[in-house]
Amino acid sequence: MNNAVLRTELRLFGREPGAVFWILLFPPLLLGVMGAVPAFREEQDVLGGLRLVDAYVPVSVLLGMIVGSTQSMPANLTGYREHGILRRLSTTPVRPSALLSAQVLVHGLAALLSALLALLVGRFAFDVALPEQPFGYALALLLGVLAALALGAVISALAPNVKVAGAIGMGTLFPMMFCAGVWVPVGAMPDVLADVVGFTPFGAVAQALDQAAAGGWPDWTHLVVTALWTVGLTAAALRWFRWE
Repeated sequence: MNNAVLRTELRLFGREPGAVFWILLFPPLLLGVMGAVPAFREEQDVLGGLRLVDAYVPVSVLLGMIVGSTQSMPANLTGYREHGILRRLSTTPVRPSALLSAQVLVHGLAALLSALLALLVGRFAFDVALPEQPFGYALALLLGVLAALALGAVISALAPNVKVAGAIGMGTLFPMMFCAGVWVPVGAMPDVLADVVGFTPFGAVAQALDQAAAGGWPDWTHLVVTALWTVGLTAAALRWFRWE
């Protein structure tokens, strides 16, 4: 990867207030607002004695990567293609793949930073315990980021222009947020619904994060489901992506 391209993409990302807010700041802010509600700091029998704010930490961890993969990354890549930037790069020593790789890395780092901020807000603002199985948590989180990036690449591949990318991304955003537990934490869902959600990439990651946070190693079924989604989405993106 060209380091100059990566530095440029990092600067451009930092100059986009919308992306910075929704990917980096919104998830920990949402957790802070929820945690400020007294009812969210009371233990819930349906959650096995956890508080709602405890259950929403993994949700906040996933939220940044979901927003980045469905809103920011597709708009950027589709815009580059729509305006001929990828085509022009193909005539220079900087290949279009360098720009694509930089976009993937920037959004991956942003997703990980957003997750870290959510964990820190939960720990220091609301005394939410850090994951008791950190290695399993890190593995599940990494698989979630890879699945999110693959999803963003597929949307970028399918969309012929920025407007269509926004429409596809918005249509994908809310189902993925539901599966991640934004409206109802996965642990509070009925068993049948939780099982169904567990076969989606972010539903599987949400359950894996919950298990690792509680001290157990994530169920290999959830990890394999997420990995399979990542492989499948990556293959689809490689098959359909167009440079111009």
